[in-house]
Amino acid sequence: MHIAKAITWRIVGSIDTWVIGYIIIKFFSDGEQTNIKAIEAASYITGLELITKTIFYYFHERIWYGLDWISNQKKRHIIKAISWRLVGAVDTILLVFIVYYFLFDTTEGASEVALSMFSIEIVTKMVLYYFHERIWFSS
Repeated sequence: MHIAKAITWRIVGSIDTWVIGYIIIKFFSDGEQTNIKAIEAASYITGLELITKTIFYYFHERIWYGLDWISNQKKRHIIKAISWRLVGAVDTILLVFIVYYFLFDTTEGASEVALSMFSIEIVTKMVLYYFHERIWFSS
């Protein structure tokens, strides 16, 4: 169950990351190849997240599976969504810097993109994660 849940969440999270990454990178980019660079950078960030976040998510699930200190399931899912979002945010920020360094040979502009993605994803991913949790809990 944990592996299937991790995979379904990663699909939802990856789509969200790619769309947000593409829009933000395109917005902060300048030049003739803005669209191509945005597609490439968003794809690299999303591709790397498939690996890193699947691993992190699995361990996050295993840790939360063993915790019994919150009996109210709705509160538990909210707190769990917040804790996962913190892990996910740090991962996304680091991946943006890595992709910028290797793709653009600089980290200039990476902080704006990383903080913008973080600001948007903190909302979108927590909402998506909460509903993902509720769906899996009810099944």
